[in-house]
Amino acid sequence: MRYVYGVTTALLLGGAALSLTTGFPAGAQVAQNDAQSMQSITPRGGAPASFADLTQQLQPAVVNISTRQRITVPNVNPFAGTPFADLFGGGQGGSQTREAQSLGSGFIISPDGYVVTNNHVITAEGRAQIERITVTLPDGTELPATLVGHDAASDLAVLKVEPKKSLPFVTFGDSRSARVGDWVLAIGNPFGLGGTVTSGIVSAVYRATGTGSPYDRYIQTDAAINRGNSGGPLFDMKGQVVGINNAIFSPTGGSVGIGFAIPAEIAAPIVERLKRGQTIERGYLGVRIQQLNEDLANSLGIPHNRGEFIQGVEPGGAAANAGIQSGDVVVKVNGKDVTPDQTLSYLVANAKPGDRIPIELIRNGRRTTVTATVGKRPSEEELAQQTFSQEEGQDADPFNRTPEQQGEGLAEKALGLSVLPLTPQIARQLGMADGIKGVVINAVDPSSDAASKGLRRGDIVLSANYRPVTTSAELETALKAAQSSKREALLLQVQRRGQPAAYVPVRIR
Repeated sequence: MRYVYGVTTALLLGGAALSLTTGFPAGAQVAQNDAQSMQSITPRGGAPASFADLTQQLQPAVVNISTRQRITVPNVNPFAGTPFADLFGGGQGGSQTREAQSLGSGFIISPDGYVVTNNHVITAEGRAQIERITVTLPDGTELPATLVGHDAASDLAVLKVEPKKSLPFVTFGDSRSARVGDWVLAIGNPFGLGGTVTSGIVSAVYRATGTGSPYDRYIQTDAAINRGNSGGPLFDMKGQVVGINNAIFSPTGGSVGIGFAIPAEIAAPIVERLKRGQTIERGYLGVRIQQLNEDLANSLGIPHNRGEFIQGVEPGGAAANAGIQSGDVVVKVNGKDVTPDQTLSYLVANAKPGDRIPIELIRNGRRTTVTATVGKRPSEEELAQQTFSQEEGQDADPFNRTPEQQGEGLAEKALGLSVLPLTPQIARQLGMADGIKGVVINAVDPSSDAASKGLRRGDIVLSANYRPVTTSAELETALKAAQSSKREALLLQVQRRGQPAAYVPVRIR
């Protein structure tokens, strides 16, 4: 289970969106398919009188998943270098191994023993290595499991056990028909308490949590989900799996009634490919994006609930080849609107590599359309090593000059910034490439929005609302134009040493 939000963000234990059609009987199935009709269990009008019959039918297909991990830990002698060092083995070299365990949930999807769970339930972190995966059936039977396939981006994994007899199983339903207010059941092993059942309703469909992943698209429910529920099924009243419990919003570590499940619409096609041993290929543009928040939208003079902002473009990637530039706002992909619930990452990831798709964007206030040939998304490990999207470094402030009082100019009053022309001498002092043009920030009012956005002395402002600036007068001209257009923010393109240029909206005060 993963915390998506909260006072602290932490990991707990630890597809392609294709049409789904199912003709399977509802509920947990035995090999002979002798399941009773759900119509006798769930009244058509109002809530069911009880979830007991439905639970009795489904629970046999929900399993506990545990892993045994071996962790290599370097030896550390706290008394190394002192007269007492020899009492503890003399020195601090070498290492030792320790064992660790993790617990999660899963569900059986075939009588011959295929099991679905979350990838993070069966994945070791850091120096740990998975030595054994065990699937425990509701009757206590323990079966060793083999990892058939896993996918980090969607957080899904498929295991295989070798049972001595046919196992009860459940099937995927169609999450596209889920509606806010529908009853759902979550069955799993929270805190290692096997076979725990909780009920609730669908709180939201296709909820984006802001993680920026290609599958940031969840069913939200208030059915109690806790640590250990990861990988367990979320059932509808037909007894079909409409979601795979994956994450929770929690400021405390426990359930607060906001849980997230991977929709069956996303999960089922990925699971089928993993069962067949196939790799999951996703579309990729090669851009660094930012949600179009209110300040950013205000600086551009556009609505903030449509589109995403391009902060950077990977050289030689699909976006660069299509002519997409940093500063563009992508509003449509292949005819589909980019919204908070249907993000750019999601739309592109669900396109096939090699497809040519139209991308509608706003550039300098004008709408235009480009055609991109979708690339293949790198692995999560490769993405983590991308240099074009590197995070802010921790370098000390390189602009080693005493701040100069510039008076009460318009930029100081409206933005809280004091700037100087960027001379070749200052550029060299800041470690910038030859030929860079702009103005350098000399001082930042700590009470300003610019300071809250992280701007600091030594940053170089390259442009304001897409207009190049090389003097404080040009910055003020761009500021006056924004004020006359009644914009509440000014969009600055800022360069910091060792990092790609980034756009920062600064509120005008």
